[in-house]
This record gives sequence, C-alpha cells and structure tokens, in this order.
Amino acid sequence: MHEVFLDELRKLNTRFMGMGIDVSEAIEEATQAFVEHDKKLAQSLVKDDQKVSRAATKVEKRTLKLMALQQPVASDFRNVISILKATNDLERIGENANSIAWETIRVKGNPRIPEVEAIIKSMAKKVNFMLDQVLKAYVQGDEKLAREVAKKDDEVDEDYVKARKLIISGIKQDPEAAVASSSYFMVIRLLERIGDHVVNLAQWVIYKMSGELVDLNTKDTDEMTEL
Repeated sequence: MHEVFLDELRKLNTRFMGMGIDVSEAIEEATQAFVEHDKKLAQSLVKDDQKVSRAATKVEKRTLKLMALQQPVASDFRNVISILKATNDLERIGENANSIAWETIRVKGNPRIPEVEAIIKSMAKKVNFMLDQVLKAYVQGDEKLAREVAKKDDEVDEDYVKARKLIISGIKQDPEAAVASSSYFMVIRLLERIGDHVVNLAQWVIYKMSGELVDLNTKDTDEMTEL
C-alpha cells in the first residue's frame, strides 16, 4: 500500500515541477513583452490564461484524493501538504505573470522611462532565478538552499523601492509620464509579490523536510515605501 502512495507522490511531484517550469517561462515572457512593448506577445500569453490554474486544480484534486484514500503517516503527510500549499503559491505567481501581460496590452505607449524598465528587467531576472532555485531546493529537499533563496527577496525589495523613486521622479519631471507610470507601479508591485510567493515556497520546503512552520517574509510593502 505504501508503494502505491509513493508512486502517486512521485507523479504529483512531477506535475508540480511541470507547473513550476511553465510559471517560470510565463514570468520571463510577460516581462519581456512589457519592457519591449510587445503587445502581440502579451496577447499570445493571455489567450490561455487558465493554463496554470487548470494544472493547479488537477494537482490539488489528486493530492486531496491521495490523502483521503491512503491516510498518510506524519512524514508522508508533510509531503502531501507541502505540495498542496506550494501549488497554491505557484498558481498565484502564474496569475501575477498573467497580470503583467495584461498591463502590456493596457498601457499607453508614451512616454516610457528606460531606467525603470531596466529595473523591471532586473527584478524579473531575480525572481525567476529565485523560483528556479526554490524548485531545485524542493526536489532535493535542501533546507539550506531554501533559506538562501528567501534571503534574496531583499534584493527584489530594494529594486522595488528604487523603481518607485524613479517613477515618482519621472512623473515630476514630465507629467505626461504619469500614464505609463500607473502600469510601472502595477508591474513592480506584481514582481515584488512574486518574490514573496517564492519565499512562501521556500517555507514549504522547510516544512516538508522538518515539519517546522517558519515565516521568512520579514519586510512588508508599506515599510518599503517609506525607505
């Protein structure tokens, strides 16, 4: 009976990792579309905006079914719960990436602020690296790597604050920039949220391995806006 459980758990992990790869690609492509003003790419991304959600639903249903039928012991229970909770965070990340694509379609094209777009590229690169690393930590059961990934969110927060200051400064210098700037504010906020969700994923890696529930999110956005 336990072999059946382990086999189904392996299948769930495979589905989860597939979701992670899809979400990572979505972040990269959505941000690329935004900074390159590529509405055609953005439109192709939002055509199937339920892809990640559908995958998450399948994982969640199979996870709940596994719990009901197999009644896992403590360590196995942690594995199942971590997949269930981590899948929810991956789904939220996918939704945020999709929202970035929608901003590309919505934003008016003039004028833009190149310095802000450079920071957006930097934020996207950092959260994607964090996501790739936390997925690696999940597969390997590496608590140390998970904690290291969570610490990198400070760099994303710093970029967020820097971008906010540049956006505000750009609006003061050229009030016409306010139109595009509303989308800038939205996109950097979405990328900052993605960083927070990756930190949540790191927390579920730790729970999976040790049963310890930790809070690795140490800074809130209200505090950051005052920096």
